[in-house]
Amino acid sequence: MEESLSLEDEQKEEKLYLPKMIKLESLKKSDHFKHVLTGKKFHTNLYSIFATKNFLKSKKNRLFISFVTKKKIGNAVKRNKIRRKLKAITMKILKIKGAININYTYIIICKTKSYTEKYDKIFLEMQKSFKKLN
Repeated sequence: MEESLSLEDEQKEEKLYLPKMIKLESLKKSDHFKHVLTGKKFHTNLYSIFATKNFLKSKKNRLFISFVTKKKIGNAVKRNKIRRKLKAITMKILKIKGAININYTYIIICKTKSYTEKYDKIFLEMQKSFKKLN
């Protein structure tokens, strides 16, 4: 009975510290992509991240981030799976306070190796990458 009470208490505490929902918004125009690609860079074997300060007007709780995969990686199913995996990892990192700076615009270029790599390893790698960029 004591264990069930402590679990409920922990769940209540977690709800208190959850940030407001942040919506991911992708870049649309090629000029915006060109501008971001001239900013800060961070490369790994799994992906490359490019970042610049926000230059677009946005509403609150918006993160401008685009996920790009090259056509050489494989068919559409494989490319979409890579994008979904990296997007899910980004959403998980957003829940950690101060891990991703919302005042920046990001482009993540996916590489082939991220398809076969484990979720946990990519998560840790991406978390380190965002810390180094900020």
